[in-house]
Amino acid sequence: MGEELLVPRARFEMDEPWTVPAECRSLQLRRSADGSPPRLATSVAAWFDEQYLTVLFSGADDHIVANYTNHDDPLYEEDVVEVFLAPERLTRYFEFEVSPRGITFDALIDSPDGVRSTMHADRAWTCDGMLALVRVVTESDGARVFDVVLRIPFESLERATPRDGETWRANFYRIDRHPEHGSEFSAWQPTMKTPADFHVAAAFGTIKFVA
Repeated sequence: MGEELLVPRARFEMDEPWTVPAECRSLQLRRSADGSPPRLATSVAAWFDEQYLTVLFSGADDHIVANYTNHDDPLYEEDVVEVFLAPERLTRYFEFEVSPRGITFDALIDSPDGVRSTMHADRAWTCDGMLALVRVVTESDGARVFDVVLRIPFESLERATPRDGETWRANFYRIDRHPEHGSEFSAWQPTMKTPADFHVAAAFGTIKFVA
């Protein structure tokens, strides 16, 4: 079942959406193909409140590729961060993506065998009430970081507020495209697939809600 991440109950501050609550532990993504450190570092933190699961990505970036402008465009062809959530079982999970432009993609995945070849993605499914915020920060030394906050309402997942100790399966990902360095695929729980493939349900880790 992979690693376990504790997701604490904490307030989301709309005035300071980029602040990680003190209760949270940030994790670092690794190269999806082999688990090694990626060229570009990405941290992820997650917490929840009565209505939402909040996920905050923060990633170093030296060349942003983000040209799509419409919801449910194929964002995975460019720079993107992704959240996969399986609240009940690995054969049915939700996919969420956010580009550095703040464009979103959502889909409901039915995967009877846990692999891409037999899965079906329902792109007509929409996560009503989902909120995505993005900022790009250039440091004084020229280094650039992009941050993404994704707020996913439990109601749209047909779930109540998680109970203390409730566990879901999940994974967090990032795709970076670069004209010189090529494409880099990062994951919380590497799927160990070449070419890169995020739709490997057995690789999902466990998130545990702590109230």
